[in-house]
Amino acid sequence: SRRRYYATPIPLWRCQKCHEVILGKKGRYWQPWKEKPQKRCKCGGTLKGEERVFDTWFDSSISPLYILGYSKNEKFFKKAFPCTLRPQGKEIIRTWLYYTLLRGYQLTRKATFKDVWINYHIVDVHGKKMSKSLGNVINPQEIISKHGSESLRLWAAIEGNLAKQDFRCSEDKIASEFKTLIKLWNIAKFISQFPEPKNKKIKLTETDKAFINYVNELTAFTERHYEKYDFHSPALRLRSFIWETFASHYLEVVKPRVYNTENKFSTQEQESAIYTLNYCLDHLLLLLHPIIPLITYKIYKDLRRKEIHLERFPKAEKVKTKSKLADLIELNSEIWKAKKDKGLSLKTQVKRLHIPKKFSVKEFEKDLREAHNILEIKYADKIKIEF
Repeated sequence: SRRRYYATPIPLWRCQKCHEVILGKKGRYWQPWKEKPQKRCKCGGTLKGEERVFDTWFDSSISPLYILGYSKNEKFFKKAFPCTLRPQGKEIIRTWLYYTLLRGYQLTRKATFKDVWINYHIVDVHGKKMSKSLGNVINPQEIISKHGSESLRLWAAIEGNLAKQDFRCSEDKIASEFKTLIKLWNIAKFISQFPEPKNKKIKLTETDKAFINYVNELTAFTERHYEKYDFHSPALRLRSFIWETFASHYLEVVKPRVYNTENKFSTQEQESAIYTLNYCLDHLLLLLHPIIPLITYKIYKDLRRKEIHLERFPKAEKVKTKSKLADLIELNSEIWKAKKDKGLSLKTQVKRLHIPKKFSVKEFEKDLREAHNILEIKYADKIKIEF
């Protein structure tokens, strides 16, 4: 108990004659110092209301039970109890965590939650814990008003593994993650031009198979780490996929095929690209949703007319392909670098491309030719690009 003004009053009265304790009737908020109880003491003595209040932990320790409807909605309580996860800071293990487990067990004879995710702190730019007394508190509302809540969430996941270490708050880094959100939005805007093909029996090209396999490997990786409450590792790889794989390589490689303005590709090849674009975007949104729920909800709702949080988490699938995505990405990078080093446009014609024989890119040749405007492809011992 505490002698404070603001807190939950202790709902009891003591008889001044026989010292019997009278409890307030369950189900309502009592103020015993100014209210009378609903019954008298048997001895007829005068009752004095308790003036002290409960310690904060006494209330917070039963908050899961209160939220789940304990003693109020038994049907819902049986369905929802125990909780799946309790996330909490490292400094309140002996208080909040201990008291919640203790009080829950006293009332239900069960643990209140299945898992506990204990996190470290986000500290100030000098590595010190934020506190009012030090005056180094960073107001999250100010960050959100400048850069948005999604930038803050994405940064928090990417900056470090909060389950293993403290990390410093950097407004510059939070602001930079806004660019990732813009990139995701622009990718979705581009893909929205090409609705999913109605034909579900699509014969995929080798390029598309390679990227779908990559996305499925990413799906399996993300699921494994999410199950351990590791959001950092998936966030890093998903961010890298957005910038370094999906936007920089796949979108650029398939643009000629998806637009197909010169009819150099068959309808089947074009549909394969459109299907794969939508497939990759859907998986990307579903994988990112636990970290950045608002923007993924908006994009998915606009594109699919569905609520993303009601969708199932995607399952990893494999499609057969002999081609190596890493070889395609390396070739793309070499060609774009060669053009940039010579100050040439990315659309500049490549007269001859020499590809190392060890590379598995034979099935990618058609996409490579159109993406880089290549006249002739030859196989040699090392990469050589002739303009």
